[in-house]
Amino acid sequence: MSRMVLVLIMLAFTAGAVVAYKDPERVARASETLSEVMRERSLSTSRAVQIARGQNGEFALRARINGVIAPMVVDTGATSVVLTYETARAAGLPLELLEYDVDVETAGGHTKAARLTLDRLAIGKLVERSVPALVVPHGQMKTNLLGMSFLDRLESWEVRSDHLMLRGYP
Repeated sequence: MSRMVLVLIMLAFTAGAVVAYKDPERVARASETLSEVMRERSLSTSRAVQIARGQNGEFALRARINGVIAPMVVDTGATSVVLTYETARAAGLPLELLEYDVDVETAGGHTKAARLTLDRLAIGKLVERSVPALVVPHGQMKTNLLGMSFLDRLESWEVRSDHLMLRGYP
């Protein structure tokens, strides 16, 4: 912490000296440097996760569902988190109690899904509890989807260039 304070003081001193000499180019560079230091500092202390876009154009990640690691693809077009039957079984969800009565459209076509609630869904530092989700029958999907039932709980999410930034509330 003291190292960060020292860096900020030095940057402020440098910016002040530059302003005193009224060199607009140096003022701009000093301001950009200070902004970048502050941005990196806020990202390192906040609940944020950055995901790089894959070669296929998707934002793929590894989540923890009830403590079990599961690959997922971010899908802002999905109303809910959607799990494959295999992932739901691995996460210990009560599949024998589910009713497949929700109509859904997948990349493979129309199917039915079952509603359930995930005790815990974590992506890096972002942890949400009691997340509504759907499970599709065995063999209906190949990929788990991180949909809006998770994304809507975040403070913000945005795509810049080839990176998706997910930010949780402090």
